[in-house]
Amino acid sequence: MTDTARLLAARSFVELGARQRARELLDAGSFRELIQPFDRVISPWLPRQGIVPQADDGVVVAKGSINGQSAVIAAIEGAFQGGSMGEVGGAKIAGALELAAEDNRQGIPTCAVLLLETGGVRLQEANLGLAAIAEIQAAIVELRQHQPVIGLIAGPVGCFGGMSIAAGLCSHLIVTREARLGLNGPQVIEQEAGIEEYDSRDRPFIWSLTGGEQRAASGLVDAYVADDIEAIRETLQGLLAQPEQGQPRSRRHAWFLERLVQLGEDCKQLDAAAVRALYQGEQQ
Repeated sequence: MTDTARLLAARSFVELGARQRARELLDAGSFRELIQPFDRVISPWLPRQGIVPQADDGVVVAKGSINGQSAVIAAIEGAFQGGSMGEVGGAKIAGALELAAEDNRQGIPTCAVLLLETGGVRLQEANLGLAAIAEIQAAIVELRQHQPVIGLIAGPVGCFGGMSIAAGLCSHLIVTREARLGLNGPQVIEQEAGIEEYDSRDRPFIWSLTGGEQRAASGLVDAYVADDIEAIRETLQGLLAQPEQGQPRSRRHAWFLERLVQLGEDCKQLDAAAVRALYQGEQQ
């Protein structure tokens, strides 16, 4: 197949909405949405601030199968409130993960997939959103003892804030070139450090440091794939079939702290190459 034919045959995953993404990753005909839009599980806090809520609070949770194995999937709709996590959406994700853990305790092997398109906590819901993210993180750690929890960051919103910590707790992480992953978003860093330090409008600069390719080269994710539904599905299935080997990233804090110590207390802004060298153990 020529490059042109391959390009024409590809089907974008990034361009899909949350519900479509979830449906595409589950086995054909197995998708069953657990809390549907007609159930109208919406945030009670957004209308008080003049914000029109969404019927599913921007989170789709479903159950189905992947390669015949029971699976739950939680997909965040990045187009709604920047994919931010509030009380309702966070409770839906945590509940789905807890449901999978209960299945495993009952002898039904059930894995989980998190489609992470989120800027982190929803500021309008403050502590309620933070509590919801904490519940998600705890549920990931619990389920990971039984079956893999796969995080997938496709783009274009990225994964930031407390949900980036949730991503780091996953058994495996998949990213595309369009993805971004970081504790703080570009606008937040610019606000705190100044535009001279971090220009959030400089897209090449932003992606060079937090983009999917850079995160893969730095060893912070497990798979770097093209924006293609089939390629993403195959990678997901491969990681689910692969047992977790060695010490997970979430328990390698000492190794990461060693990298930071090498920078010293008065470190200038690193470029992409220097960051890669640091994580690959080549930084002096």
